[in-house]
Amino acid sequence: MTRTSLNDHTPRTGSSAVAVDPARTGPDVDAVDQGQLELQDRQALRRVQGLSTELHDITEVEYRSLRLERVVLIGVWTSGTQQDADNSLFELKQLAETAGALVLEGLTQRRSRPDPATYVGSGKAAELRDIVESTGADTVICDGELTPGQLRQLEDVVGVKVIDRTALILDIFAQHARSREGKAQVELAQLTYLLPRLRGWGEALSRQAGTSGGGNGGVGLRGPGETKLETDRRRINARMAKLRRQLAHMAVARDVKRDRRRTRQVPAVAIAGYTNAGKSSLLNRITGAGVLVEDALFATLDPTVRRAHTPDGRLFTLSDTVGFVRHLPHQLVEAFRSTLEEVTDADLILHVVDGSHPDPEQQIASVREVFAEIGAADIPELIVVNKVDAAEETVLKQLRTKYPDAVEVSAHTGEGIPELLRAIAEALPEFEREVSVLLPYDRGDLVSRVHQEGRILSEEYTGEGTALHAWVPPLLAGQLDQYATVAR
Repeated sequence: MTRTSLNDHTPRTGSSAVAVDPARTGPDVDAVDQGQLELQDRQALRRVQGLSTELHDITEVEYRSLRLERVVLIGVWTSGTQQDADNSLFELKQLAETAGALVLEGLTQRRSRPDPATYVGSGKAAELRDIVESTGADTVICDGELTPGQLRQLEDVVGVKVIDRTALILDIFAQHARSREGKAQVELAQLTYLLPRLRGWGEALSRQAGTSGGGNGGVGLRGPGETKLETDRRRINARMAKLRRQLAHMAVARDVKRDRRRTRQVPAVAIAGYTNAGKSSLLNRITGAGVLVEDALFATLDPTVRRAHTPDGRLFTLSDTVGFVRHLPHQLVEAFRSTLEEVTDADLILHVVDGSHPDPEQQIASVREVFAEIGAADIPELIVVNKVDAAEETVLKQLRTKYPDAVEVSAHTGEGIPELLRAIAEALPEFEREVSVLLPYDRGDLVSRVHQEGRILSEEYTGEGTALHAWVPPLLAGQLDQYATVAR
C-alpha cells in the first residue's frame, strides 16, 4: 500500500512527554513523577474507542445524509502507471474537498483487480483500519464504485463509514443543484444508486402481518407480510417512477424551445468538457451570460443557452452543459439525459480542455467516453484548450502535436477568443441562402428578421424601400422571394 501525500495537513497525536529534572533523584521523586504522569493522563483529551456512533455502528449508513469531515482516501491501481493512479487520487481529493471534507491521508494499492470481498483485501483493510484509528478519520472514500457486499464488509473491518466515488459525486451534485429539474435529476440518480444498497437489521426485518390478530386478515391479507426492507424498496420504486414522470414533463418545455430554434434554423453550439475546465467562464466571455464561475468541481449543473454571433454576423446559440469526470456514474448520465440532449442535438461541440491540468489527454479520453455513451460521438468537435495563461509549454506542445486543429484560449484574459469565433464560423454548417431584395418600408418586420437571423452583406436605403444583400435561412428566404431584385 502506497501512501500519497495529498496536502500539508499532518495529524497530531495525543501523546505527551514529561520533563524530568536530572538533579532530582530518589524513590520519592519517581513517585512524584508517576503522579504527574497520571494527572496529565486524566487531564488529556483522548479518544475512547467504541463510543462514537460513526466508529461503532455504521449499519444502514445510506439512510443518513453524507457528513464528510475527516476522510482517508483509498484507491486500487489496476492498470497504467503510478502517476496515473496518483492523478486519479488527486482528483478524488478535489471531489472530497468540494463536498466539504478535510483529507487526512491518501493511499493506493497495486492489484490486478479489486478484491471482491473488501475492495483492497483483508490484510490491507486491516492496515487501513489502523490508519483510520491513528488519524481520527470518520470516513473512508474509495476511488471506485463498490458493490453492496464490498461496502458492507469494508465497513465491518475499518469501523467507520465507507463511501465510494459514485456516492461522493452524487453528494456534490445534490449540494449544487439549484433548479427544480436539476434537483429532480439528482434525486433520481441518488435513489437509483441507493436501491440495491438498502439493508435492514434487527426489528427492521420483522414482517408486518395482515392484522394484529395472528396475521389472519382475510382473503388477500394472509401470509407473512412485508419486511421493512421490502416496504422501503417499494416506496423508492414508486418515488423513482414519479420523478421520471416529472422529468418527462419538464423536458417538454426544453424540447419546444429547441424545436423553435430548429424551425428558425439557428445553428446550435454546445460547450462540453471535463469539470472545472472553464466552460462557464468561456460562455461568459463570449456571450456575457453571467453564469456562476467558481474554481470547484461541478460548480454549475443547470444548462444555460445564450445567443452569439460569428465575426461575419451569423447567429448561433451557445449552450453550457454539465461537466464530465472520469468514471462518471451511469445513474447521473441516465438522470441528466434530457440535459445532455443539448450536446446530442448540437451542430458543433466545443470540447473545452483544461490546459493547466497535468494530464489533459486523459480528460479528453474520459469526455469522449461520455460522448459515445450519450450518442454524440459523430457530432463535429472543435477542441478548445483553455487556461493557456496558466498552462506549461511542454503540455501545450504535446496537445498541438496530437490535436493540430485545436484552438488555444484563455477565458480569464480573453486571449484567443477572436480566433475561436472564427473557427466556430468555419465549422458551422451552412443553412443559408444568398438573397438580394428590395423591401418596402412597410415591411420593417422582414428587415428586422434579416438582421436577427441572417448575415448582412450590404444595406442601402432607397426611395422605394430598403435594398438588402444578405445570407438568410431557407425559411426566411422563401418569404423574401417576392421581393427579390437580382438572382444570385
